[in-house]
Amino acid sequence: MRIDILTVVPELLESPLNHSIVQRAKNKGLVEIHIHDIRDYGKGNYRQVDDYSYGGDAGMVLMLEPVYNMIQELKAEREYDEVIYMSPDGEILNQNISNELSLKENIIILCGHYKGIVHRIKALTELSERHSLSSVELAELQYEVHNLAFQQEVVAKVADKSSNAIQTLIKNQ
Repeated sequence: MRIDILTVVPELLESPLNHSIVQRAKNKGLVEIHIHDIRDYGKGNYRQVDDYSYGGDAGMVLMLEPVYNMIQELKAEREYDEVIYMSPDGEILNQNISNELSLKENIIILCGHYKGIVHRIKALTELSERHSLSSVELAELQYEVHNLAFQQEVVAKVADKSSNAIQTLIKNQ
C-alpha cells in the first residue's frame, strides 16, 4: 500500500509516521508513506497556498492551483484508488472505513490545515471527505495511518500463517 500525504506542514508529520506500528509496517514493506509539501506548488516567492474564501466567509482556505497541480502530477505517476480530504465536516472515520481503505493499493490524503479548501478542488479531483478531529494534521492522520498500517500487518500475518499451514499440509500428504 502506498499513501501520499499532502500537507502545508510536513515537518509536523515526520516523527509520528516514523515510529511504532507505522514504522514496523514500513520496515516490512507493507506500507509506503510519502509526505508532500503543498508549498512546493505554491504561487510566487512566498509559495502562497492560501486564499480568502470566495463566499466571504471568515478564515483562509487552500487555493485550487497548488493542490490541483500536485494531485494531477501524482495521478500521472500512478493510478490512485481514492483521494481523501480530512475535514471536520466529512464522513466519520471508523473501523469499517479503515478496513475498506486497507484494501486499497494507492491513496492520497489531503490535510486541510486551513478553514477549508476551495470547493472547486472537490469537484475537479473527486475527493471523498473523511472526518478529522480538527484541522491539525497530526491528530487526523495518526488515527488513519496507524489503522491502515495495523491492517496491513494483520493481513501479512494471516497470509504467512496460511502459507505455513498449506506447506505443512503438503508435507504431511
